[in-house]
Amino acid sequence: METVIITGSSGLIGSEAVRFFAGKGMRVIGVDNDMRQEFFGEEASTEWNRKRLEEELKDFRHFSLDIRSEKEMEGLFSEYGNEIDLVIHAAAQPSHDWAAKDPIKDFSVNANGTLVLLEMARRFCPKAVFIHLSTNKVYGDIANSLPLQELETRWELDPSHRFYEKGIDESMSIDDSNHSLFGVSKAAGDLLVQEYGRYFGMKTACFRGGCLTGSAHSGTELHGFLSYLMICTMKKKPYTVFGYKGKQVRDNIHSSDLVNALYQFYKKPGVAKIYNIGGGRHSNSSMLEAIKMCEDISGNTLSWNYEDGNRFGDHMWWVSDVSRFKADYPDWDYQYDMEEIMREIYEGLRQRS
Repeated sequence: METVIITGSSGLIGSEAVRFFAGKGMRVIGVDNDMRQEFFGEEASTEWNRKRLEEELKDFRHFSLDIRSEKEMEGLFSEYGNEIDLVIHAAAQPSHDWAAKDPIKDFSVNANGTLVLLEMARRFCPKAVFIHLSTNKVYGDIANSLPLQELETRWELDPSHRFYEKGIDESMSIDDSNHSLFGVSKAAGDLLVQEYGRYFGMKTACFRGGCLTGSAHSGTELHGFLSYLMICTMKKKPYTVFGYKGKQVRDNIHSSDLVNALYQFYKKPGVAKIYNIGGGRHSNSSMLEAIKMCEDISGNTLSWNYEDGNRFGDHMWWVSDVSRFKADYPDWDYQYDMEEIMREIYEGLRQRS
């Protein structure tokens, strides 16, 4: 039986991957110690998701282990050894703001944790495919130097720019920009994944995500933008918009579409591959546009206030160019657009309340 280890298995992408690969008949090993609750408080706990996975999936095994622990990871990887066909690394400290509160812990999770997993894969299952959930924050805020125009509800790229039609591709530099400490720790992990691919010939990939979203998100103020925005609208909780007049643009990809992309890579892997992955021109919105969608879908009016200072390293406009991935994997395409994502988040939150 094919075997996959999924870190962050109770989170948004991890749980989507658990269900997907279990549905493919694979033995799924989940690693998640609910550090999200430690980062963001009880409302962000993923325990509800872990319990649901264990109840629904008979071939799923959950381990509450710390990816930073060489001893714990060695125990897990040695147990399954060369039976491991795939490692999906979705565990992370995911917040700009939180990273600044505890840079050492942020780096230990995002960089050291990734290194430990890579080394265990190299030692115990070197032929396995290793997929890392990276982020567009590895580029820092260099995207803010692009020629942007202010429109009524969003910032938009100058139509004459080469990124206008399809979005930002992998040629963008990761140098000479403000990354935030979170962006730095994720960039370190990203580079390690590339290096293990090139140096040791391992089948690795970094998927540099835009906004990853879906109904399985445990959204909170510091992470999970669309989920938390919908929570606030539904519960009539106040919401704060930080900077850029609320016109900052994000591309949003549903967790199901992302996990299907990971599967495509698993079926035909490469070495040290890098892919920008997000909603692209297919699925994106500004903050103001997302607020209106939440209000239209829920029937409530969101009470929100504006603070002029933006979050450090935050993007004014980000739309991912997924052309490189589509060229390598032409069978992949989106199943969710922006409105379908928002409606699915709304229905998921209703069922959990």
